[in-house]
Amino acid sequence: MNIKIGDVILENNVFLAPMAGISDLAFRVICKSYGAGLVYSEMISAKGIMYKNTNTKKLLEIDEAEKPVAVQLFGSDPKILASIAKEIEYMDFKIVDINMGCPAKKIVNNNEGSALMKNPKLIGEIVKAVSSATKKPVTVKIRKGFDSENINAVEVAKIAEENGASAIAVHGRTRTQQYSGVADWDIIRKVKESVSIPVIGNGDVKSYKDAENILKYTDCDGIMIGRAAMGNPFIFREVLEYLNNGIVVPPPTIEEKIKTAILNVQKTCEDKGEFSGIRQLRGHLSYYTKGIPNAAPIRVKLNRAETLEEVEKYLSELLNLN
Repeated sequence: MNIKIGDVILENNVFLAPMAGISDLAFRVICKSYGAGLVYSEMISAKGIMYKNTNTKKLLEIDEAEKPVAVQLFGSDPKILASIAKEIEYMDFKIVDINMGCPAKKIVNNNEGSALMKNPKLIGEIVKAVSSATKKPVTVKIRKGFDSENINAVEVAKIAEENGASAIAVHGRTRTQQYSGVADWDIIRKVKESVSIPVIGNGDVKSYKDAENILKYTDCDGIMIGRAAMGNPFIFREVLEYLNNGIVVPPPTIEEKIKTAILNVQKTCEDKGEFSGIRQLRGHLSYYTKGIPNAAPIRVKLNRAETLEEVEKYLSELLNLN
């Protein structure tokens, strides 16, 4: 099912969530190849762009094969966020998303990410400033609330809509929950009932059946898949085939998982260099190899690998063992 966000029409409503250290260019391209209707960049510091930080600038790179792309910015100063949204408007992404859900201590202590949930008035000012500065649709990603005593996703969603947001993604957990416990789909449904802009449900979508259930239960317009896509970009194919055609596709073969893992490593090293690419992907590779027989000793080797050649060798060894 397609979905319209502002003036952007997307071919389907199953999105890859923004994830720091995970949803980089290489992984976004792979998820797009398996059907993701929209992919989000890792969260990017508006101040980092303003100060011309080299590493931050790298996060803005987009590949033709991953389009359409949403760029996710984080910050707490409406003027800076608006200025940066205007500055990068020429780039070939379709949507500007503002992070209001990151639970990381470093981000929260800087009054950014999910800390914004404690200040709905500032959220309104940010959305208004950014949506006034750019012609591209502006969306926000929020949480249920900051903690169990402050559940305000509905209030925040209304404020975001009133100030120009074109869509809102809701993670059904509070900041203090981080990623623990069960995502609250009731809050997603309440947000959907309270606004007229598209609502994207996020949290505990781990299978094609979960995707069907969250859409039916919350009546949300789309879904966002995060951690369940780590080492498993195949989930987009599985979800879309089931939602669109009622077909339960078989899980990826061991060969497909390993070949995709190798492709992911190659693309990451091409983009970031071998030294950084290998180290970043060590954890990610454990997800690709999860559930594969005889993988435990290979994972030990992968965690110690320092070159692309070594990673390819160990993954090929695993393929030969199966």
